[in-house]
Amino acid sequence: MTSDVDTVLTCTQLTKAFRQGPERLTVLDNIDLSVSAGDSLAIVGNSGSGKTTLLHCLAGLERPSSGEVLWRDQSLAGLSEQALGRLRNQHVGFVYQFHHLMPEFMAWENVALPLLIRGDSSRSARQRADALLEAVGLKDRRTHKPSELSGGERQRVAIARALVAQPACVLADEPTGNLDVTTAETIQSLLLSLNDSMGIALLLVTHDPSFAARCRYRGTLLSGRFTCETQA
Repeated sequence: MTSDVDTVLTCTQLTKAFRQGPERLTVLDNIDLSVSAGDSLAIVGNSGSGKTTLLHCLAGLERPSSGEVLWRDQSLAGLSEQALGRLRNQHVGFVYQFHHLMPEFMAWENVALPLLIRGDSSRSARQRADALLEAVGLKDRRTHKPSELSGGERQRVAIARALVAQPACVLADEPTGNLDVTTAETIQSLLLSLNDSMGIALLLVTHDPSFAARCRYRGTLLSGRFTCETQA
């Protein structure tokens, strides 16, 4: 949302509409936003307001009805699914409400997976995964499988996985919505600390007003329209 030249994500006049019988339901209505390196933007809104749909359109997981999304200077328009997958691997990190870890893999293997998918060597992927696990405080849990970790630890592994490929931006969809209050506050502090120290943009959807208040910008989705304000 800044005027910084290092803009990593932009969308202009982004619109997403669905057909419900004879009616056309507009969920996202001509949304403009931009996110620069180091920004933190929380998006709030009522359930069903289109917050997750917006994240999916920004990530190329859903095609908008109209408008344009750019990562750096690369437009998503016209890209094949394979090309979109490569772009996501290069620029986007994901954190969801549920960790979506592979249950048969150890923590470091889950974290290393995006690097292995793009063809990095096992050795370099493991070294990078170990470094991220240490950064999120799980150095001693690297060989544990998800079933051997607490909910907060599993979400820390998911955060490490989102960061391992050094993305331009992390998109987080209710990343603490499935955690108790104390654990949620710890994960929130971790995400914002890494956002600050690593300079990776953070764009998150949350129902938690205290989490939203800790971000630099607060965006609101209401009746398909997006407004944004600076908080800090």
